[in-house]
Amino acid sequence: MDHEVSFFAEPRSWVAIAFVIFFVLFGKKLWSVATDLLDKRAETIRLELAEAQRLRTEAEAMLKEAAASRADAMTRATELLEGAKREAVRLAAEAAEDAAQSAARREKMAMDRIAAAEKAAVDEVRHAAADVASEAAKVILTESMSHDTHSIIVDRAIAALPAALSTRAA
Repeated sequence: MDHEVSFFAEPRSWVAIAFVIFFVLFGKKLWSVATDLLDKRAETIRLELAEAQRLRTEAEAMLKEAAASRADAMTRATELLEGAKREAVRLAAEAAEDAAQSAARREKMAMDRIAAAEKAAVDEVRHAAADVASEAAKVILTESMSHDTHSIIVDRAIAALPAALSTRAA
């Protein structure tokens, strides 16, 4: 059974021949299409790399700009903070001064009220003393003097009244 099969009777041979003929006929075209596809892909990758490089450059520029903006914002924030501290110190000093002035005004008002109350108390005591003295004088005079003596004293007081009133008016 050793039967030898010829080259053209073997199916593998025909596949190999068809493969060679296919590549001979269409190889150049397939090669150009494949190289064109690879060239287009390479160009796309180059463009993507260029775009990535441009984006990276922009990102670095934006990062530098953001760092500068941050530094500027920190400087402004520090200045605002220092200004606010100075303003707070100034307002605290003003408040302390206003409080001191208010306390001084209230103290003066209290002293004025105390002085007015003292004057009113002294006046009240004088009036009370005058009332007591006049009542005591009335009692003493009515009990110790006669009717004629009373008339003489009243006549003298009436006569001295114009002189007393003129000294008071002056």
